[in-house]
Amino acid sequence: MSNERLVYLDNNATTRVAPEVVEAMLPCLTEHWGNPSSAYDMANAPARMIAEAREQVAKLIGADARNIVFTSCGTESNNAAIQSALHCNPTKRHVITSTVEHSANIKHCHQLEKRGYETTFLPVDLDGGIDLCDLQAAIRPDTAIVSLMWANNETGVLFPVEELAAICRSHGVLFHTDAIQVAGKLPIDVQKIGVDFLSLSAHKLRAPKGIGLLYVKPGAPFQPYIIGGGQERGQRGGTENVANIVAFGKAAELALEQINDENTRVRALRDKLEQSILHTIRGSVRNGGGEPRLPNTTNIGFDGVEAEAILLLLDREGICASSGSACTTGSIEPSHVL
Repeated sequence: MSNERLVYLDNNATTRVAPEVVEAMLPCLTEHWGNPSSAYDMANAPARMIAEAREQVAKLIGADARNIVFTSCGTESNNAAIQSALHCNPTKRHVITSTVEHSANIKHCHQLEKRGYETTFLPVDLDGGIDLCDLQAAIRPDTAIVSLMWANNETGVLFPVEELAAICRSHGVLFHTDAIQVAGKLPIDVQKIGVDFLSLSAHKLRAPKGIGLLYVKPGAPFQPYIIGGGQERGQRGGTENVANIVAFGKAAELALEQINDENTRVRALRDKLEQSILHTIRGSVRNGGGEPRLPNTTNIGFDGVEAEAILLLLDREGICASSGSACTTGSIEPSHVL
């Protein structure tokens, strides 16, 4: 399928790398390819480039650059936040999350259960919204961390993270949010929402795959998830992926510049598409439409028609869409979110 014919409607799965991002990362591959942790002069340029990128991504979320830890992906960031909370609070063996989280979080929690930890999975209503009272009731003296996504990758439904964080804070419980789908689509201010940990993934922002970040609030207990040579100020071991870090920084800069205009444009297109489908196709229903949503996301069901059949027909016409998370592609199981 040629790119000229391609209609790509799966940007919550991944995004095309922006030309400006490719241009920014190329010097890291051709000129400034030294190890940024080395002591000689050749390492200075890559080290400076990482520092600049750290400032760029920090600005995107309203953070201090010193509180940014680069990781390999969003999954690592999510895992690191939860594992750190459990490691730093060994007497607290209870985790709270929701039934509609990304599979990375749900499977992680199931693994923890095999090791003797307890997990409470908060339910959602028919529109995918979460009840704050359910969180209040679920918190226990031995709750180590609450980990909830900000925006659902399938429906786009937004959780009220500021209120959720406030509840956790009032109980002295750490709060982590997976903001991977929010970055570049809605403004983020970690100071305002009051989270202890926040995860991002660059490939949702028109940067390459293989780079993410974890914001760690000053004073929040943190134990490195990957132990190594002391990179990332001792918070994440492993030689820095300079090219991808620089790409992440540039993508964050572009996202911050374009966020308001792009959201208005995309929301209008999304609404027009939804209205057209719902008004012309009998038996179609919008999922999650009763809650605040991401401006770019729609989830529509069709009565009596299998999702895989629709996707196959769309693919033949050069239209890329999905029936669930990209991380569960090939599964015949229905979406756990729906």
